[in-house]
Amino acid sequence: MISVQKLVKRYGSGPRGSNAVDDVSFEVDKGEVVGFLGPNGAGKSTTLRILSGFLGMTSGKVTVAGHDIREQSFEARQKIGYMPEAVPLYPEMRVAEYLAFRAELKRVPRRDRAGFVDDAMQKANVDDVANVLIGNLSKGYRQRVGLADALVARPPLLILDEPTAGLDPNQIREVREVIRDLGKEHTVLLSTHILSEVEASCSRVIVIAKGKLVAEGTMEDLSRKRRAAGLVLVVRGDKERALAAVGAVPGIAKVTCEDPPATSAGTHELRCAWQKKLDDAGTAGAIEQAVAALVAAGCFVREVRAVRSSLEEVFAELTSSAAPVPLDPEPPPEAPADPEATS
Repeated sequence: MISVQKLVKRYGSGPRGSNAVDDVSFEVDKGEVVGFLGPNGAGKSTTLRILSGFLGMTSGKVTVAGHDIREQSFEARQKIGYMPEAVPLYPEMRVAEYLAFRAELKRVPRRDRAGFVDDAMQKANVDDVANVLIGNLSKGYRQRVGLADALVARPPLLILDEPTAGLDPNQIREVREVIRDLGKEHTVLLSTHILSEVEASCSRVIVIAKGKLVAEGTMEDLSRKRRAAGLVLVVRGDKERALAAVGAVPGIAKVTCEDPPATSAGTHELRCAWQKKLDDAGTAGAIEQAVAALVAAGCFVREVRAVRSSLEEVFAELTSSAAPVPLDPEPPPEAPADPEATS
């Protein structure tokens, strides 16, 4: 549905010029819901404006549904429903009136116009405000009117730039549900810098930073980057002996005891930080050694759980530099050595 090859957008010339988009290539297949991730200023909106035909490119090639965006711009744009970050609406028009006007601009045949407008309002959940002035709508409803505008010509491809920007949590949840439903009938490219947005709506992610593509893969690939950063052990027994036993396990950098108020007498919650993040195999080996050390020290282990990196930490790791970062699992680091084998 979308093919982007070596896309470059440069502003300015000479040594003071800079690339907002720098040699970016990716594909979006028909029927996919793809998250286009990146921090503010990464080049997301610039890329989407080029894909939508609103902005020219410096070099590269973009095709939409088989149409070159430069050579066959009109045909390509007919296949796209674009919702910009700041949705331009006419506040003096009523919702249904505005969408009928937009359908006419998009050359929806007159005989189909009313049905297309009704369908778009229903999909975007704005049919209950069809006769309300847009200027009297809340920010959440205005965003959904912008979504209905993108839908009104029934395009096979939807490009949504920050569709939940400025919304409250309830409005964000409502828009997410709409996007999930749209993914059943449309190909969707969703731009955002919020990982939870992509996690809730998308099956695949494309990550850019400083204008460069830095990662691409499925949500499962992204989840694999959430390596264990530490360990929590709930134990019963002498606190000092427990701290000493766990602190002696190779690979554990620091152990603290944080007993919550609900903890019963004699029970302690130990929080361990790894010297480096471990994959699943390394975490399992470290847990075995920590539990064995506690039992040897005469303590009883009631609960064990790994503390994993948050999706926000993964996002920061991926976008901290412009160098490509593979989303495939890295070679597993060695598990901490078995104390018995070295004694």
